[in-house]
Amino acid sequence: MTKYQCGPCGYVYDPEVGDPDSGVAPGTAFEDLPEDWVCPICGVTKDMFEPA
Repeated sequence: MTKYQCGPCGYVYDPEVGDPDSGVAPGTAFEDLPEDWVCPICGVTKDMFEPA
């Protein structure tokens, strides 16, 4: 699975880790994140992320 990096702050979403603080289980692909998911560091939306 592809990792995605936040353009503004550099946070990397790793699908193998997920985002447990936001209720996203490990193994969740970036494409499968809820539409209202935001970067846990700076709060931008998914469209600000690029493949890492």
